[in-house]
Order: sequence, then structure tokens, then C-alpha cells
Amino acid sequence: EVITFSEVDYEGVRLPHDDPVVITLLVELFTMKRILIDSGSSADILYKHAFDQLRIPADQLKPLKTPLVGFAGETIHPLGSINLSVVAGTAPCQTQVEMTFLVVV
Repeated sequence: EVITFSEVDYEGVRLPHDDPVVITLLVELFTMKRILIDSGSSADILYKHAFDQLRIPADQLKPLKTPLVGFAGETIHPLGSINLSVVAGTAPCQTQVEMTFLVVV
């Protein structure tokens, strides 16, 4: 299904805006709240704290040698990557995809 927004969704929003989109998704059967959608990002990031709460053994992480570079030039070395099942929406309008996340401290 295509997600669309109408004029009703702009109620109370000053235009033009650059507000982030924050959603809730089901990740590996756990409800994750406050997920930031950044369409300009080239990586899907999962913080170590959230990864630990999923109770997935750390040995499931695939090694990753490529560092991430932020806007200010800072370098972050991911702990690894992992493929996780992600469900968006509620039945009967939902979709499930597998996403690769980079786990960072």
C-alpha cells in the first residue's frame, strides 16, 4: 500500500517545515517506538542499547569494516550488521520486510 498524506495531516504544521518523521514499528516481534525516518541517510542504524533489548546474541552480528562518517566528519565504527524482520502497519494493511541494520554504540 502507498502511504499518502492529505491536507488534514498538515493541521497545525507551519509550512514550509523540516520536521522529522517519527514512527513505531515491530522489529523482530518487539514494538520499537520513536524510530526516526531520515530519507537522506544511506544507512539504517540500530543503537546497541536497542539491539541488547531485542535479546539477540552479539555473535549474530556480521563483521563490518566500513566506518560511518557523520555530517561533521566524525567517524563511527559499527559493531556489525544484522538482518531483522520489520513490520509496518496493522492488519489488514501491513507489510513485512527484512532490513539490514548497522549496530552502533
